[in-house]
Amino acid sequence: MHAVQIGWVLDPERREPAALLDAWPTLRDVACAANADGVRVTVIQAAHRDAVIECGAVTFHFVAGASTRAVMRRVIARAAKLRPDVLHVQGLAFPLQIRALTRAFPHTPVLVQDHGSRPPARWKRPLHRWGLAGIAGVAFTAREQAAPFIVAGILRPDVPVFEVLESSSLFTPGDRDAARRATGVYGDPCLAWVGRLDANKDPLTVLDAVARVLPSLPGLQLWCCYTDAPLLDAVRARLASEPALAARVHLLGRLPHERVQDALRAADFLVLGSHAEGSGYAVIEALACGTTPLVTDIPSFRRITGGGAYGALSPPGDAAAMARALVDWAARDREALRRAARAHFERALSFDAVGEELRAAYRALAAVRSRLHSVGGRV
Repeated sequence: MHAVQIGWVLDPERREPAALLDAWPTLRDVACAANADGVRVTVIQAAHRDAVIECGAVTFHFVAGASTRAVMRRVIARAAKLRPDVLHVQGLAFPLQIRALTRAFPHTPVLVQDHGSRPPARWKRPLHRWGLAGIAGVAFTAREQAAPFIVAGILRPDVPVFEVLESSSLFTPGDRDAARRATGVYGDPCLAWVGRLDANKDPLTVLDAVARVLPSLPGLQLWCCYTDAPLLDAVRARLASEPALAARVHLLGRLPHERVQDALRAADFLVLGSHAEGSGYAVIEALACGTTPLVTDIPSFRRITGGGAYGALSPPGDAAAMARALVDWAARDREALRRAARAHFERALSFDAVGEELRAAYRALAAVRSRLHSVGGRV
């Protein structure tokens, strides 16, 4: 079976194709993971320069054009030459391109994978409904994430929904004590925050939860790694108003990726207050390091934590519930938690697991195509 993955997002930094493969490792690693067990994967990626790059057993076609429409035409023409059995489009936010693709390949199933999008404004929904009408299937991190798109009329109620992780992580557990010595991170328990300081990830609720547990967990320390930080002033004001809390919260800011791995290796738990996420890279990275997530009860986090078997889930915005989870999980055998977290990652969240999920989706859609062709139907 030949699966052709298509990415429409143009790199805003206009990097060369080879540099783009290094800058976007998920582009490379997910394709390579799916390329196994009788499935051959080829990738077509919109770019600012044409190139063909072999990476392991996967060929990456970078396709440029003078305009969005020109890129669309050239990507479809390249896909036609590759004679795919299944087309896999990255992102729901490309209705014109997806419509053109399904019309150009009426007998080839098109799988569209969500990457953290939300239903568009009402006035845009007819365009998206029209653009996605011909797809054969859709993939989300968690199946229930499809519901808002179906309710909004963007996806057909009968469209097959596959659970497929967006990506995985190459992080490993390492040695916790060595990571603590290297980073200076400490605490009992030692908590890590990895993510933006914004309203969606809700650091203020997490700080409230931490403040509530200080009498029970006087050795607690929270280390915050973040990039964009629209709530940084609010976070600093919250800390300034409570010296006991400020003494236990460390704002590290932006760290190189390898230092994020060290911080997660050093931590006992990851904390996040997200209200919505398409996936949850920080949660996946934490589990890869053997660090247990204490996060919010949203669809993607439920999926990633095995329904809360490998981490706590509290309602978004509920500081009291998160505080109870902190006290509960801090009392557990942390070495056993680290082993269980890593084992769960290897079994359900690794790149091998992502590849298996994609191959299962490809085969399911190809089987539908075969049945329809056998009776003279169309996909």
